[in-house]
Amino acid sequence: MEKSIKGTQTEQNLLKSFAGESQARNRYEFFAKVARKEGYEQIADIFMETARQEKEHAKRFFKFLEGGMVEITAMYPAGVIATTAENLLAAAEGENEEWTDLYPHFAQVAKEEGFKDVAIAFEYIAK
Repeated sequence: MEKSIKGTQTEQNLLKSFAGESQARNRYEFFAKVARKEGYEQIADIFMETARQEKEHAKRFFKFLEGGMVEITAMYPAGVIATTAENLLAAAEGENEEWTDLYPHFAQVAKEEGFKDVAIAFEYIAK
């Protein structure tokens, strides 16, 4: 990146995305534990693999940030850890929001602000 991301909407979107991916990683690990307890080993493995992917997404977003303090206002799911069936539905809803609405919008903002590499990252992760 040539120009600084500091103070831009893209910086805020990156931090929101980092926080969201980090939280999703933990939720998926919690969900995996429930799935194992309920005897769904394959589903637990899928939750753990998805958690690893979320960690990589968070890392990718974090690398674009330039340090310092950034104030954000965002909403995140504060749901409960439920049954495996309910956890699967919650996970699907969250992922759907990311790839249909959130990340395409963040990619567009990054393009408009001149951060092509960030836009590509949002587009890639949305797929």
